[in-house]
Amino acid sequence: MNEFNKNIGNRIRELRELSDKTTKEFADELDIEENVYEKYESGELDIPASFLNEIAHILKVDLSLLLTGEETRMHIFDVTRKGKGISVDRRKQYKYENLCNKFIHKKAEMFVITVDPREDEPTLNAHAGQEFNYILEGTMKIYIHNNEIILNEGDSIFFDSRHKHGMKAMNNEKVKFLAAIM
Repeated sequence: MNEFNKNIGNRIRELRELSDKTTKEFADELDIEENVYEKYESGELDIPASFLNEIAHILKVDLSLLLTGEETRMHIFDVTRKGKGISVDRRKQYKYENLCNKFIHKKAEMFVITVDPREDEPTLNAHAGQEFNYILEGTMKIYIHNNEIILNEGDSIFFDSRHKHGMKAMNNEKVKFLAAIM
């Protein structure tokens, strides 16, 4: 178990307890098994960024508080310089860079996501809301609702993220894309 996961899990547990919710009530709201939720909270399992976003929404806090432990303060604008977004290595298949971590009351989370080429198929997940992906470099196959769609640099997709989806880098090259999770 890495320290990053453990710290996020501790923050989630503290906030959940402050909201007077049990692990069962929280798991039900996330539509997952209680034992899976408990492993997220203990730091035993990586929490998908989409679930972190849902957890932040349920707790009525900004995602950045869960990631960094710091309250967001900006309400007019938030500048993130190249390569200075908060790195969120939540899952082995994807590397996330949060591009807007200081703006308070965001209506969407913005990430640059890098997917390294792998032989195995991606893990599919689903989360509340909608998602927009814009390919910055490389070629990506997105699996969504029994479909496989190839996206090249400059292509984009907008979808209902309640349907299971996953991404895979193609042509043995990494893919980098902008993701907006709403």
